[in-house]
Amino acid sequence: VLLVESGGGLVQPGGSLRLSCAAHGFAFSGYGMSWHRQVPGKERELVARISRSGSEIDYADFVLGRFSISRDNRENMVYLQMNNLKSEDTAVYSCAAGWGRFDYWGQGTQVIVSS
Repeated sequence: VLLVESGGGLVQPGGSLRLSCAAHGFAFSGYGMSWHRQVPGKERELVARISRSGSEIDYADFVLGRFSISRDNRENMVYLQMNNLKSEDTAVYSCAAGWGRFDYWGQGTQVIVSS
């Protein structure tokens, strides 16, 4: 099982990034998928999650209206479009397989929002 995130980097406040997560080695379409983030010294927090079919989506309040999660079950990919980024969005973003319980995790990709 492997989850590989990409797309992180340095962006100015107000900018956008699109994170990608490539899934390998498990039945991707059978899992809800989620994005999480963590800042050193703080607990990891759920950012967004999407159901197996994509019909159900849930966002943390702090990203509502700015972030959008999507998935492609043909390509075993999940995405996080992040718009209007703020300095407080700086974190390591990781994808995980699961909706309420998270069975597999990626290593994460760093997002830095700074001018």
